Amino acid sequence: MRNDPTDEPAAAGGGVIAVTRALSLMEAFEVGESTLSLAELSRRSGMHKTTALRLARTLALSQYMVQADGGQWRLGPAAGWLGARYQAGFDVNRVVEPTLHELVKATGESASFYVREGDIRACVARVEGPQSVRHHVRVGERLPLDKGAPGRVILAFSGAVGEPYESIREEGFQLSMGEREAEVSSVAAPVFGLNWRLLGSVCISGPSARLSKAKLMKHAKTVIRAANQLSYALAGSKSAQTPRALSRWHP
Repeated sequence: MRNDPTDEPAAAGGGVIAVTRALSLMEAFEVGESTLSLAELSRRSGMHKTTALRLARTLALSQYMVQADGGQWRLGPAAGWLGARYQAGFDVNRVVEPTLHELVKATGESASFYVREGDIRACVARVEGPQSVRHHVRVGERLPLDKGAPGRVILAFSGAVGEPYESIREEGFQLSMGEREAEVSSVAAPVFGLNWRLLGSVCISGPSARLSKAKLMKHAKTVIRAANQLSYALAGSKSAQTPRALSRWHP
């Protein structure tokens, strides 16, 4: 009996090779990279240039990739729509909130989770601490990226250059005292998802009168541990894409 002409060779584990290769081509882009040459796509994906070009052109038919005027390739709008659908279906309450509750229990301070939205950061999950005097942030509130520990952590692990970002990437966390709001202190660490791509940052915050630098440094270990446990739960095991700083704080 003749095989179905639409059948594709199977990859290890029962997958379809063509689909696996197409996904690896899109995953060749690092955070912050807008375009890549065909030669670089071929090198990173481990495919021959002819195969990479054929797949890129196929993906372009559905707008998952786009070829720029100079011949470079970039991810297309369909890839963004797919990401938006994922984010819309991402159950923050189920995944993140238990971690925030544990942070509140361990530190006695309010805990939040922030994600990047263009040039700002948005609070998408929040658990208030038990203290009567505390730092207030509403879920959905939009705040600057370049002020406060959570925003600076997001910038650092999005590839921002110079200080303090180099140090944040090296240490894996950031402290802030009165930077965005007078008399408010915080400590934040990054959270990663699939393929070790940055999802956002988790932090605790409270009045500076209660959170001295020494107290923040003490809580930093707890915040880093919580963020890393969340990252390994979402991203899986350690890989070549795992940020170096996380290896120091493996849960």
